[in-house]
Amino acid sequence: MPKALEGIRVLDLTRVLSGPFCTAMLADMGAEVIKVENPDGGDMSREPSVEVNGESYYFMSLNRGKKGITLNLKDPQGVAVLKELAVASDVLVENFRPGVMDRLGLDWESLKAVNPRLIYASISGFGQQGPLSQRPAFDLIAQAMGGIMSINGPADRPPTRVGVSLGDTSTALYTAFAVVSALFARQRSGAGQRIDVAMVDSIFSLLEMALFQYLGNGQVPGRVGSRHPTSYPYDAFRAADGHFVVATFENTAFERLCQAMEMPELAQRPEFSSDTRRGRPDAAAELKQIIETWAATRTVADVVAHLEHYKIPVSPILDIGQVAESEHIQAREMLTAVDHPVAGTVRLPALPVKFSDTPAQIQGPSPLLGQDTDRVLAELLGYDVQRINTLRSAGVI
Repeated sequence: MPKALEGIRVLDLTRVLSGPFCTAMLADMGAEVIKVENPDGGDMSREPSVEVNGESYYFMSLNRGKKGITLNLKDPQGVAVLKELAVASDVLVENFRPGVMDRLGLDWESLKAVNPRLIYASISGFGQQGPLSQRPAFDLIAQAMGGIMSINGPADRPPTRVGVSLGDTSTALYTAFAVVSALFARQRSGAGQRIDVAMVDSIFSLLEMALFQYLGNGQVPGRVGSRHPTSYPYDAFRAADGHFVVATFENTAFERLCQAMEMPELAQRPEFSSDTRRGRPDAAAELKQIIETWAATRTVADVVAHLEHYKIPVSPILDIGQVAESEHIQAREMLTAVDHPVAGTVRLPALPVKFSDTPAQIQGPSPLLGQDTDRVLAELLGYDVQRINTLRSAGVI
């Protein structure tokens, strides 16, 4: 069955998370992704934090299905080889600090001159231009500068980082979307283009209601824990043996919740009534106490089953293990078993997009450091064995 991006070649100069996650998605969609690493150790994410047989689970997941080559871009010969690879590629993705590619002579203008059809995507913390463009940025910095930490966590606690690297992953998603959009535009124009995606911009774009509160009425929102800032009950609650969430955004759902708790009169109280839905957050503390008192003698499973009977949006709060082994995740094929030459069989998260005709699929394991260097240089650039050995002896590959 054909893949959506079959025939597209991506030159991947990225490291760690934002860039590799982007290019892994492109690989899942059928693109040929050539990951370029330095010969001296490669991507820093190869250093294992979670490992199987000495192989980094982090690296294996984010670099699945890619070819791997080594290239010393500090050597002019390495830069020359990279330029040849760029000529033979459709897309280049890099996440160096702004200015690094320029100093190497691998900037957009230089590569556009040799390949006008090239799509050149740059990922950085603050963007290629702007007063903060030269600042280093990790996910924590992006979350702090993008605004999301200021609204995350309980009201009486310090600002809290979102528990996953949302600055990196949201940027990766935007970049993959931008690359595919640019490929579509190239079909009409015949020309490539430059893509500039910043982690802080990506976080900022996700603020939705919190930003709307500021833009609409000048209110700077604070932290409200798990609850929704403008509707209630939309929160996490305690039961006898754990926690659950209820999302009664609509008045009718709140009325059904009151019926389910055998307290229909709550919906008629002035501070809770249907014509004051927007005011219910002001009474959130009282409502939370009422709901938790009702749930205190019930297990989470009993609460969920009971409220589902009343068509209340409700869910247990699952831990990572419960989610990973859940029937839903298995049915949706969200974990794929992949055979790695060193780690053995590992399960990797799959792309959460289901296509009827061009399905996404993990194309294979992550590459060992430099495993495809000789083959790529020979097949793609026509280098003979002597030239490849000369490059290796010089430390270029």
